[in-house]
Amino acid sequence: MRNFAHYDARSISEAVSLLAEYKGRAKLNAGGTDLLSILKDDILPEYPDAVVNIKTIHDLDYIKEGTGALRMGSLARLSNVGTSSLIVAKFPLLAEAALAVGNPQIRKMATLGGNLCQDVRCWYYRYPRGIGGPIQCARKGKGPCLAIKGDNRYHAIMNGKKCFAVCPSDMAVALTALDARIVISGTKQERTITTTDFFNPMGNRLGTDEMVKEVEIPIRTMGSHQTFVKFTLRKSIDFAIVSVATVMTVEENICIDARVVLGAIAPGPVRAEAAEKALIGQTINTDIAAKAAEAALAGAKPLSRNAYKVEIAKTLVKRSILGDPKKLR
Repeated sequence: MRNFAHYDARSISEAVSLLAEYKGRAKLNAGGTDLLSILKDDILPEYPDAVVNIKTIHDLDYIKEGTGALRMGSLARLSNVGTSSLIVAKFPLLAEAALAVGNPQIRKMATLGGNLCQDVRCWYYRYPRGIGGPIQCARKGKGPCLAIKGDNRYHAIMNGKKCFAVCPSDMAVALTALDARIVISGTKQERTITTTDFFNPMGNRLGTDEMVKEVEIPIRTMGSHQTFVKFTLRKSIDFAIVSVATVMTVEENICIDARVVLGAIAPGPVRAEAAEKALIGQTINTDIAAKAAEAALAGAKPLSRNAYKVEIAKTLVKRSILGDPKKLR
């Protein structure tokens, strides 16, 4: 790695002030599971001048229930999210998603905020400097998205614009299905946005002087069916090729509310509102699940080599709705 200044931030205020001071030339480090590989491979067009360690911020790893909401600090470890008795009892979908990330060693290090803010896995974007990179592309501000005419097996089939790399965060998919909101702290203000609004085709909506402070999930008063399913090639460690999170409220066998969210098929999690409309007011069965799956993927526009994702996504939507125990991971 190259040289950079290193700071141990003692507060959110200190961390965002350092980000502001470096005007976009500083990176935050929490668990480090993504950042360290980026620095080692030197994939960015400009190497950061500074790394701000936020693990030293006290009490930012909380998981607690407040008035009407579950609140999780951005430094909450994924291993703790996946095993928290509070989350397992009230948000099993979130626990399933957390335990689907990487392997136990990764989950012990990786944080909630880091998982949301991690960089994309596109092989053009991540081509190492040491073997001929970095490769310039739209995401780096120069040139087209090379995946459009290149090897796009794992790229977006929905909402691609300029960059077709997909959001790799499992937690984002689960949190979107749970109507979560992300609290962002900066030097000038604190603001709260939905999980879907957090992402854009070029990354996320954090300013150069902002960081994720916490995530809030509203407590549901009625019981709900919650499922997270994920398809990968290597079960234990791979990022999703497709994932689906479903939350349904069913009364007297009739679906009265639904959230269906697709992951790894777009630059951010995709809420399949057409699929939700197909479920609400219906008795849940295989025919309704199949109709919802078709509706969820109706807007898909695959690239030259990733049309297979459409059928995988449909299958996962059906399984998530029906609660099929054979979950693909």
